[in-house]
Amino acid sequence: MYDVFFEHPVLIILVVLPILPNLWAIIHIFKNDFDTPQEKMIWLALAVFVPVIGGLAYLFLGRRRVVTNAKL
Repeated sequence: MYDVFFEHPVLIILVVLPILPNLWAIIHIFKNDFDTPQEKMIWLALAVFVPVIGGLAYLFLGRRRVVTNAKL
Protein backbone atom coordinates (compact mmCIF):
# COMPACT_ATOMS: atom_id res chain seq x y z
CA MET A 1 0.00 0.00 0.00
CA TYR A 2 2.75 2.48 0.91
CA ASP A 3 5.01 1.20 -1.85
CA VAL A 4 3.66 3.83 -4.21
CA PHE A 5 5.42 6.54 -2.18
CA PHE A 6 8.74 4.73 -2.42
CA GLU A 7 8.31 4.14 -6.13
CA HIS A 8 7.39 7.79 -6.79
CA PRO A 9 9.12 10.14 -4.32
CA VAL A 10 7.48 13.14 -6.02
CA LEU A 11 4.21 12.04 -4.41
CA ILE A 12 5.71 12.65 -0.96
CA ILE A 13 6.48 16.23 -1.95
CA LEU A 14 2.95 16.71 -3.33
CA VAL A 15 1.46 15.46 -0.07
CA VAL A 16 3.72 17.42 2.30
CA LEU A 17 3.96 20.70 0.38
CA PRO A 18 0.36 21.90 1.03
CA ILE A 19 0.75 21.21 4.76
CA LEU A 20 3.75 23.52 5.24
CA PRO A 21 1.90 26.89 5.04
CA ASN A 22 -0.58 25.66 7.65
CA LEU A 23 2.11 24.51 10.06
CA TRP A 24 3.95 27.79 9.65
CA ALA A 25 0.72 29.77 10.13
CA ILE A 26 -0.22 27.90 13.32
CA ILE A 27 3.24 28.41 14.83
CA HIS A 28 3.28 32.09 13.81
CA ILE A 29 -0.19 32.67 15.31
CA PHE A 30 0.84 31.20 18.65
CA LYS A 31 4.06 33.21 18.84
CA ASN A 32 2.55 36.61 18.01
CA ASP A 33 -0.16 38.91 19.36
CA PHE A 34 -3.12 40.45 17.55
CA ASP A 35 -5.38 43.41 18.31
CA THR A 36 -7.94 41.17 20.02
CA PRO A 37 -7.96 37.57 21.25
CA GLN A 38 -10.95 36.91 18.99
CA GLU A 39 -8.94 37.83 15.91
CA LYS A 40 -6.20 35.44 16.98
CA MET A 41 -8.71 32.63 17.47
CA ILE A 42 -10.35 33.29 14.09
CA TRP A 43 -7.01 33.05 12.28
CA LEU A 44 -6.14 29.90 14.21
CA ALA A 45 -9.51 28.29 13.41
CA LEU A 46 -9.13 29.23 9.76
CA ALA A 47 -5.65 27.68 9.58
CA VAL A 48 -6.77 24.50 11.34
CA PHE A 49 -10.20 23.84 9.85
CA VAL A 50 -9.64 25.07 6.27
CA PRO A 51 -6.28 23.43 5.65
CA VAL A 52 -4.67 24.71 2.46
CA ILE A 53 -6.70 27.87 1.88
CA GLY A 54 -6.55 28.93 5.54
CA GLY A 55 -2.77 28.69 5.69
CA LEU A 56 -2.33 30.61 2.45
CA ALA A 57 -4.84 33.27 3.52
CA TYR A 58 -2.90 33.78 6.74
CA LEU A 59 0.36 33.92 4.83
CA PHE A 60 -0.88 36.69 2.53
CA LEU A 61 -3.32 38.59 4.79
CA GLY A 62 -3.06 37.62 8.44
CA ARG A 63 0.65 38.07 8.86
CA ARG A 64 0.23 41.82 8.44
CA ARG A 65 -2.35 41.95 11.25
CA VAL A 66 0.22 41.04 13.95
CA VAL A 67 0.75 43.69 16.63
CA THR A 68 4.40 44.71 16.49
CA ASN A 69 4.49 47.20 19.36
CA ALA A 70 2.96 45.07 22.09
CA LYS A 71 3.56 46.19 25.67
CA LEU A 72 5.68 43.84 27.73
